[in-house]
Amino acid sequence: MPDPLAQIVGLLQPGAPFSKCVTGSGAWRVRRTQSPNPYYVAVLKGSLRYRDHQSGEVIVNAGDFILIPSAQDFMMWSDVPSSDNDMVIDPVILPGGGYRVGSVDGPVDMRALVGYCIFQSDDATLLSSLLPELVVVRGEYRLAMLMQLLGDEAGGSKPGREVVLQHLLEVLLIEALRSTVELGDAPGLLRGLSDDRLAVAIRGMHERPERGWTVVELARQAALSRSGFHERFQSAVGMAPMEYLKVWRLALAKDLLRKREASVGEIARQVGYRSSSAFSVAFTREVGVSPARYARDMHALPGMAAGEFEGAIA
Repeated sequence: MPDPLAQIVGLLQPGAPFSKCVTGSGAWRVRRTQSPNPYYVAVLKGSLRYRDHQSGEVIVNAGDFILIPSAQDFMMWSDVPSSDNDMVIDPVILPGGGYRVGSVDGPVDMRALVGYCIFQSDDATLLSSLLPELVVVRGEYRLAMLMQLLGDEAGGSKPGREVVLQHLLEVLLIEALRSTVELGDAPGLLRGLSDDRLAVAIRGMHERPERGWTVVELARQAALSRSGFHERFQSAVGMAPMEYLKVWRLALAKDLLRKREASVGEIARQVGYRSSSAFSVAFTREVGVSPARYARDMHALPGMAAGEFEGAIA
């Protein structure tokens, strides 16, 4: 059976090219009101505190990794007591690179790699809609090894340092999404996959998107009643089963159209539509352009360019 999360990550083609090493000393606070992309923090030394409107306060220790899929208004601050007077407006740029928050001359008690992720696919909203408001990963052996490599590379000055950091962060992102996380009560794909019965249905949709699935058939796969399955899926994933199936089919269709390896009619059949006209109507309604126009436009684009990464963790 396929791994739905790994498939989605693969379709999104994630990268983490914009990262900054941030060190903290003493009392400090930073606030970010908006980020255009999923935002991450990998704490390499010490600890910090995080809070947003949905998640409440979270302590992030060395070896922990957090991902904010839809980064809007959140705050991070030092483990030592701080106040609004310690708010960092412009982090100090260090001579050797990196940023400092808090005391410029004090001993470093926090070190983190922070930045945001970009996606070669235009389906970045798919990730935000299927993940909790905050992903927190702790105590994972594979992640601990990656964090150690990140720490060694971030603190060094070997040739190719930035390239190595970029690739390590990409692997870290994928591992974080695949790992067990603190789900809390937030709906999303991870919660759906953690439910053994729902996971069977989700994997079925991913394994055979071309099948004419109905809620009754999916409920049978999950060994649940129709109404029980629908309510359980909606509560866990955050959308109705058939809505999720539509989103997944369209994501697959976009990927196939970008590759330009099959006709619109062939793609329609591969993603579960009985005719190319029905597929075109559904695709145009959701995406805003026809499948043929989408394929032409994506082929003409040289690739997505992310904007300059500004600031540190503020």
